Amino acid sequence: MIEFLLNQERVQLDGLAPNLSVLDWLRTQKGLAGTKEGCASGDCGACTVLLGSMDADGLRYRSVNACLLLLAQVQGQHLLTVEGLTESGDLTLDRLHPVQQAMVAYHGAQCGFCTPGFIMSLTGLYLNHRDYPGDSVVIHALGGNLCRCTGYRPILDAARSLFQAPPVELLTSPAAAAFFAAPLDPQPSLSAAGRTIYLPQDLASLLRLRAANPAARLVAGGTDLCLEFSQQLKPCPDLISVAQVAELKSCTTLDGALSIGAAVPYSEFQTTINALYPQAAELWTRLGSEQIRNAGTLGGSLGNASPIGDPAPLLLALSATVLCSSVEGERELPVADFFTAYRQTLLRPNEVIRAVHIPAHSAATKLVCYKISKRIEDDISAVLCVIAYELDDNQIVRVRTGFGGMAATPAPARRVEQALLGQDFSLATLQRAAEQLATDFQPLSDVRASSAYRLTVAQNLFERLWYQHQGDIEVRVAHAAL
Repeated sequence: MIEFLLNQERVQLDGLAPNLSVLDWLRTQKGLAGTKEGCASGDCGACTVLLGSMDADGLRYRSVNACLLLLAQVQGQHLLTVEGLTESGDLTLDRLHPVQQAMVAYHGAQCGFCTPGFIMSLTGLYLNHRDYPGDSVVIHALGGNLCRCTGYRPILDAARSLFQAPPVELLTSPAAAAFFAAPLDPQPSLSAAGRTIYLPQDLASLLRLRAANPAARLVAGGTDLCLEFSQQLKPCPDLISVAQVAELKSCTTLDGALSIGAAVPYSEFQTTINALYPQAAELWTRLGSEQIRNAGTLGGSLGNASPIGDPAPLLLALSATVLCSSVEGERELPVADFFTAYRQTLLRPNEVIRAVHIPAHSAATKLVCYKISKRIEDDISAVLCVIAYELDDNQIVRVRTGFGGMAATPAPARRVEQALLGQDFSLATLQRAAEQLATDFQPLSDVRASSAYRLTVAQNLFERLWYQHQGDIEVRVAHAAL
């Protein structure tokens, strides 16, 4: 059985398919059709809802795509939909939530199909900030919400006006107010038709479940796995969620080294990693959308082993390691050795990824992260290039690279590194090294880019590195409004 809050209602459920999404449950079983189905793949934001979870600072909300969120993973949290913003469903103008009132006042909707998603993303901002956080924060928060008729200017105007309104209490019913103080099932699960999703709450339970169910699929944020159910219509195996395992949800730093739990969402550690490596900000702010960053995790990305997963190239360049755990013990593997073939890794059937460790680097280490995609946000990379290097009297004394989109797995460019090491840092050196990319990689052609394009643009990034280094500036891709 699973338990959670839906708006003001306490919900207890069992006997439902493990792969049932929040979107399908809301629309087909609860009749809450305000949450729209646009793409069912996490690209449009029409299905955006808020998830509230309790931490040391109180109840904190994050926007997520309901189409990519398994219903079981709402366990113990507050699921807030657009219907839950108004008291008793009263839609008279003066009883609307301040976010809804702002969207009306500033003409932020026309056809209205995408509007509930925009409202929920803006409500997340409204709940998590007491003052206007600035246009940049708002634009990034709306980066996963697509509008095809209203245009974004009136929606941004609505956001600017929001913080003039006083905070509105969302948990007003007795059931809602008491939910987070009541004990929950310590071993929640959801089963139907012989299939189960398990939701272990601690590492020991997770490892026991993994040992007993080696064929089960592990799921963290589900931002890729759920596409197998909604887009490819694959049958659902047994699932084990790691999203609520306490030991996998910490992020710590010690003397410049960083340890990130496998189940920590990107949005919860990007500030920490950006403080150590400011040049990585382009990667984290352009990885999917706010909704994806609020759900996706390093453990899920590495375990999924996609050749176009954005985090892996950065981890390769920073010489990161993966901590794998099982009932038999732990072992630590370099990310450089972790991927063995397309969608395959060294992770054993009885193991889970517990954490990712990034070692401390010298203050002299320079880092560049370049993402090539058709859109700034909410898009998959055609090429992702990360280079970490150190200079001593203009000589390259250390260099590590990581590339995505260039091979069947994320991979370093070893011949490029050999061509750079020990050489003077110059445009000619970088151009000669870039030629070795054709030896390191033979990229595929697909719907995102041709093989020739990938190779050419990757080589051109070395010239970009040179001109960026010469000017001692950070070359960033940004929204037109910024």
